[in-house]
Amino acid sequence: MFDVIIAGGGPTGTMLASELRLHDVRVVVLEKESEPNLAPRSLGLHARSIEVLDQRGLLERFLARGTKYPIGGFAGIRKPVPELDTAHGYLLGIPQNITDPLLAEHAVELGAEVRREAGAELVRLDQDGEAVNAELADGTRLRSRYLVGCDGGRSTVRKLLGVDFPGEPAGIEWLLGVVEVTESPETMAALATEIGSPLLRFGPAPHAATPGLYNMVARTAEVAEDRTAPTTFEEFRQRVTALAGTDFGMHSPRSITRFGDATRQAEHYRVDRVLLAGDAAHVHPPMGGQGLNLGIQDAFNLGWKLAAEIRGWAPQGLLDTYHAERHPVGAEVLNNTRAQAVLMSPEPGPQAVHRLISELMNFDEVTRYLVERNTAIGIRYDFGDEHPLVGRRLRDVELSSGHLYGLMHDGRGMLLDQTGRLSVAGWKDRVDHVVDHIEGDLPSNWDAPAALLRPDGHVVWVGEDQQSLLDHLPRWFGAPLD
Repeated sequence: MFDVIIAGGGPTGTMLASELRLHDVRVVVLEKESEPNLAPRSLGLHARSIEVLDQRGLLERFLARGTKYPIGGFAGIRKPVPELDTAHGYLLGIPQNITDPLLAEHAVELGAEVRREAGAELVRLDQDGEAVNAELADGTRLRSRYLVGCDGGRSTVRKLLGVDFPGEPAGIEWLLGVVEVTESPETMAALATEIGSPLLRFGPAPHAATPGLYNMVARTAEVAEDRTAPTTFEEFRQRVTALAGTDFGMHSPRSITRFGDATRQAEHYRVDRVLLAGDAAHVHPPMGGQGLNLGIQDAFNLGWKLAAEIRGWAPQGLLDTYHAERHPVGAEVLNNTRAQAVLMSPEPGPQAVHRLISELMNFDEVTRYLVERNTAIGIRYDFGDEHPLVGRRLRDVELSSGHLYGLMHDGRGMLLDQTGRLSVAGWKDRVDHVVDHIEGDLPSNWDAPAALLRPDGHVVWVGEDQQSLLDHLPRWFGAPLD
């Protein structure tokens, strides 16, 4: 019997598996695709996801395979980005066909079992008061204490649970092709500037070993009747030609995929012992490149809470905070991407609003606000405390002994104590006590002698009074040891 079954071996599922394994949770990841999907669907990681990787000691292996770019704007509007409250003020260009194997590799290193084969597809489930029973396509039956559906927008887990997935179907569709071209890089760069259309975008594939390999995104004339049908190279070539007047001499396609702007969100992220994360919980337009990032951050929020429940120290209601915190975040991303999709429409009305937003983004505070939405560093959970730092994640800061995120690799809570007078004696098995001083620039809103951080880096208490600290520790870390 496993502690947790994870249906879906994409970035959300493998990130969750890694978080659970940090707490010695027995976990199996079920993935029906025997080979990783090599289509470069997501093309980059935003600041908050980069922070997550840094908090778990993974960032260097991603930096070695990615490229740093300036943070983008909003709905294709690029303005100088003012200073942000992060040590990672850049976009890491790294396609999903590189991100996925790196996250899966980490999960396996930590001891997660990953079953990647057609027979590993989950086809049935039921649950009782003690566990979840799962049946796989090959007839295998598994039992676990919890099950998490990370199996994408067409989630089998969500459908088996009967969870409503309200929203709007796709009204716009794009084709993404990774193809070689015969045109020179100079001609391609000139054409990209000349065409400049929201209907067609293209650029060199990052880290391509083959010269002339390009990513191209072309908007279709209409939404396909059967959106699950494979997309052909000829269909893609014809659409690009219709938009650009040339096919750029494209040949040797690596992948051709179809995606749309369907916008839906699961009404519930938890039904007793079964939970949803990533695209199984929400789908939205691709504007701003937030999908993969949102799933990784779902897993980061859920992992330690589910582990606490399994290890027996979770305070009452902790696991329910996953839905309470992440459902509003998902709803905001749906709203954000809807707005960007409308602004990128070629119609006169949306283009007028696009020009207005562009003018407003000449104000630093407007640009900062929009960029913080896209990068997820502006998230603040409501913990019922008016202190401006409580509820926010604490950015990486330099300490006299190193940097903050370097001390968080084990996925434990932390008391960052600059007074040296506080104690977490009853919670030493789950909270690290770091007596140190912040050096250099302080985070915005910082006026705290000490701060208590959850394993995901969000601040749950600030102050210097021991009794006040003792009042807050049980809310997030359960009862103290005897």
